[in-house]
Amino acid sequence: MSWGTELWDQFDNLEKHTQWGIDVLEKFIKFVKERTEIELSYAKQLRNLSKKYQPKKNSKEEEEYRYTSTRAFLATLNEMNDYAGQHEVISENMTSLITGELTRYVQELKQERKSHFHDGRKAQQHIETCWKQLEASKRRFERDCKEADRAQQYFEKMDADINVTKADVEKARQQAQLRHQMAEDSKAEYSSTLQKFNSEQHDHYYTHIPNIFQKIQEMEERRIVRIGESMKTFAEVDRQVIPIIGKCLDEITKAAESIDHKNDSQLVIEAFKSGFEPPGDIDFEDFTQPMKRTVSESSLSNSRGDGKSELKFGGKSKGKLWPFIKKNKLMSLLTSPHQPPPPPPASASPSAVPNGPQSPKQQKEPLSHRFNEFMTSKPKIHCFRSLKRGGAGPEDFSHLPPEQRRKKLQQKVDELNKDIQKEMDQRDALTKMKDVYIKNPQMGDAASVDHRLAELGQNIEKLRLEAQKFEGWLAEVEGRLPMRNEQARRQSGLYEAQNTSAVNSCAQDRESSPDGSYTEEQSQETEMKVPATDFDDEFDDEEPLPTIGTCKALYTFEGQNEGTISVAEGEMLYVIEEDKGDGWTRIRRNEDEEGYVPTSYVEVYLDKNAKGLRVLGVKQAASSNSEEN
Repeated sequence: MSWGTELWDQFDNLEKHTQWGIDVLEKFIKFVKERTEIELSYAKQLRNLSKKYQPKKNSKEEEEYRYTSTRAFLATLNEMNDYAGQHEVISENMTSLITGELTRYVQELKQERKSHFHDGRKAQQHIETCWKQLEASKRRFERDCKEADRAQQYFEKMDADINVTKADVEKARQQAQLRHQMAEDSKAEYSSTLQKFNSEQHDHYYTHIPNIFQKIQEMEERRIVRIGESMKTFAEVDRQVIPIIGKCLDEITKAAESIDHKNDSQLVIEAFKSGFEPPGDIDFEDFTQPMKRTVSESSLSNSRGDGKSELKFGGKSKGKLWPFIKKNKLMSLLTSPHQPPPPPPASASPSAVPNGPQSPKQQKEPLSHRFNEFMTSKPKIHCFRSLKRGGAGPEDFSHLPPEQRRKKLQQKVDELNKDIQKEMDQRDALTKMKDVYIKNPQMGDAASVDHRLAELGQNIEKLRLEAQKFEGWLAEVEGRLPMRNEQARRQSGLYEAQNTSAVNSCAQDRESSPDGSYTEEQSQETEMKVPATDFDDEFDDEEPLPTIGTCKALYTFEGQNEGTISVAEGEMLYVIEEDKGDGWTRIRRNEDEEGYVPTSYVEVYLDKNAKGLRVLGVKQAASSNSEEN
């Protein structure tokens, strides 16, 4: 089966067919190229998808990835990143093994095809030239034969005519002989040309054309084989990454199987456990029995008029905390300024006085709404006043529940120990370097590292002191944790005095307050001494806080924050609550106007009797708590 013998007369069709084969090859190359672009786009989208859901650094999401379910999800994201990498490998291999190779092969194929068909056209032109020569020789032989025949007929006519001279007859005879000779020569030339043409034609159709067509056939068959091999490579490139993709999927499955719901539940406990015990049972209060008044109506009204409240303590349990918090204390907790006070102005002129942080004044919401919002807020916090005022957490984490505080302190101790070890490693390395310099002075000056060694020693000592401080707090917390029942009853112990305002604010708010806003226990006991009718009136109608002193405004302050009050320079006002360490003092202008002003803006004159009353209240509260325990 050879194109040279079977298709000897199909030169034009073979030319069209081979061009079509090259077009098919180029179409396959274009297909593979688009496939590689799709693979790259898919890999890019997978990587972007994986990156989109990766946890952001220094964000809350990083804390969420301690759970097994979220760690499994993170492992899935990482495996998807590797999965995308395999699609990039597919694209790279297809580009190098198929697209690049076939593109070069197509260029070679076009050159080879052009050469073969050029030889074929050249052979065609040669046989056509031989044919033309044969035709010319044939026509010339035919013409000479006809002229010789005409010359013979003319000679015979002249010879038969008696009127023609003998010279004319001789001339006609010579002309006829000449034409016969020319005809013989043309015959011989035609015969020679014919033999040559037949030989050329035989070589053309049985040698030259078959050889050329055979080469074209081989070229086409190589093209077909090459496109088949490329299709196999196309499949093999995919098959090579299947094991790795399978491993990625296996890792995703393994990550999913590593999810431990029990462990995640335990982590939730560790994350949010406060260390407090649930509150005890609430004692039954029988309101059918008339309550005995411990103070008369006149003395109660006088105490209200004078601005001084008489403290009453009893032996009741601390079960009910929230229902008996005085309205004025609750509102002060909810409406205290949310931001630190502004610094005092450089001059006393009104134009130089800053107005402090700008925020629109808000009307006080009904007590019931604020009370419900207060009760449904997030976990119980020791010091609501410091939270409302935006105070930062103390260094010893005493604002946290015991269990969370212990975890934070332990984490801080571990971090400090790591820093100490790091500094010690650096010191050891520098010590070794110094020894090398001492032994080999040409390598460096040993005194050059002394300054750095001294600095590292200071850093280590500083870190050790810091670690000892946190270890002391940690030991204190771990020593308190077994006594959770007592802490649960008190909600929090007396905090040690620290150098942060939030701790002082918490301790003062919970133990005693100069505005009569005592601890929850004191507030409850005071309310229990008042008859039911008087209790209702006191809960509905806000009782003004007692005055504990006076103050003079040193600067003008425009109170635009919620819970603040505006004052003019030189104005005299009443003090109803001391500064708790957060920079704010609560004052009153009249029965309807009260609020917070920056402590640095006023000069306070406290009443000694009010101070004694506050100390007495604290001692009696401590005595009552000890009797309960």
